[in-house]
Amino acid sequence: MPVPVVAYLVTAVAFFAIDAIWLGRVATGLYRGWLGDMMLEQPNFAAAGAFYLVYVAGIVYFAVMPALAANSWTQAAIAGAILGLVAYGTYDMTNLATLKNWPLAMTITDMAWGTVLTSFAATAGFFITQKIA
Repeated sequence: MPVPVVAYLVTAVAFFAIDAIWLGRVATGLYRGWLGDMMLEQPNFAAAGAFYLVYVAGIVYFAVMPALAANSWTQAAIAGAILGLVAYGTYDMTNLATLKNWPLAMTITDMAWGTVLTSFAATAGFFITQKIA
């Protein structure tokens, strides 16, 4: 199996696993408290799936593959953190700038989570791909 495919699959598993714990155990209650009726009863799984497919590709392209080429897990961690901050920041700060009553606390929490999650997934993707590819 080609290295980018392995990197994509293992990064996706790492990303989904940790994000599922966050969404299932922590964030849903926080978000519901902050957003109230704006939240759907059930997520739009097609939209969520499209996000995950595209976003994991971005993690692999911008963080995992360059880190593998440089043989540097710290490059994966740093590039992942930057990507997470930029991507989640774009979403959250745009909402803060354009939506009534968008909570600043949610913006800060979500940006921090995106930074940590993306860094973790990129680093895990690096280490696991390096071991099995």
